[in-house]
Amino acid sequence: MATIRTETLPNGLVLAVEEQPANAAAAFSLLVPAGATTDPEGQEGASAVLERWLWKGAGPYDARGFAEALDDLGVRRGSAAGVEYTTFSAALLPEVLPQALELFAEMVLRPRLEEGTFDSARRAVIEELAALEDDPPKKLFVRLRGEVFKSPHRRVVEGSRESLERMSAADVRSLFARRYRPEGAILAVAGGVRFAEVREAVLRAFGCWGGEAAPPPEPRTTEPHAAFWSEDTAQVQIGLYYRDVSPDSEHFYPARLAAQVLSGGMASRLFTEVREKRGLVYAVYASPGAFRGFGYLAAYAGTTPERAEETRRVLKAEIERLAEGVSEAELARAKIRTKSALVMQSESAQARAGGMVRDIFLLGRVRSLEEIAAGVEAVTLSRLNDFLASHPYRDPWEGVLGPKGGEG
Repeated sequence: MATIRTETLPNGLVLAVEEQPANAAAAFSLLVPAGATTDPEGQEGASAVLERWLWKGAGPYDARGFAEALDDLGVRRGSAAGVEYTTFSAALLPEVLPQALELFAEMVLRPRLEEGTFDSARRAVIEELAALEDDPPKKLFVRLRGEVFKSPHRRVVEGSRESLERMSAADVRSLFARRYRPEGAILAVAGGVRFAEVREAVLRAFGCWGGEAAPPPEPRTTEPHAAFWSEDTAQVQIGLYYRDVSPDSEHFYPARLAAQVLSGGMASRLFTEVREKRGLVYAVYASPGAFRGFGYLAAYAGTTPERAEETRRVLKAEIERLAEGVSEAELARAKIRTKSALVMQSESAQARAGGMVRDIFLLGRVRSLEEIAAGVEAVTLSRLNDFLASHPYRDPWEGVLGPKGGEG
């Protein structure tokens, strides 16, 4: 059995450690509350640029030296800027954890942020922004999120070409000074480690980190409506965005199982009814998600202009039909798939560390895998159907991306 301990360190950094005695590997994830929602007005994309720039040298290391130091330890690493926060992750052997933490602390506390490396970081984000054009489903949901929210959650993580081109190195250094602070940051470690040893290593690496950052803004939404974006493409992308329960809701597990009934494999309702029986789409799915204090269910279908209106209608009808209830067999399949995902997460220290930082950010605490499994198992058919009857998925925000004539 894994053991979880959480502590807020004297400087405000939240440390969570899951001891997995049988695991020969370890991983950690560091969350800093700097994302699109906290970018200054007119400097959208700054957090994304900063995330790239931080890897360009820290402390005594230039970019190459920093990469080589991590490679010498066998550390697999990554990072990503998102809507509400930026994460830095590492997978490694437990015995090199202290040295890896020291290196990450150099990056987060003492980055070089040199003028000569700024432009390459900014260009990388400009290229990521341009890559949206080659990913129509992602492009659709980025635009649809912009229709859903009044708050800065509507922003594109990479900003705009205009904001990126006028952004200066000084702007991004200023963002770093304001946002990269231990108060509000979260560090989760999982694997074959011991809490006392990890705590000592973290205090040695991050103990001198000081300051606090304001929390990200709370989500605020518009009224549900439809939007169409004309694109000269052969396909039509359809997206729906439903308000759902937040992660701290007592109905969280019923809502997650309902999403599995909709889109949990080839026996799910959307795959069966929209794709297999009617042949309307080449891709269809629904996926739950959350920001702090806000839950949503996003649904997607990719089809042809001729079938776009029927696809949109059938997609909405299948999601709304959940209010009529699900069967015992559907619930059983949903539970099995959810538990299978938990088993896979338990075997990956990296996945577990990522889940832990998200839990703390969204819930203020870490759920054990056993707690999650018990929460899933406790959902009876009557409880799930009562939830669906009292919380119907209706009145979504709708987005359509495609050629004229496909908007319905």
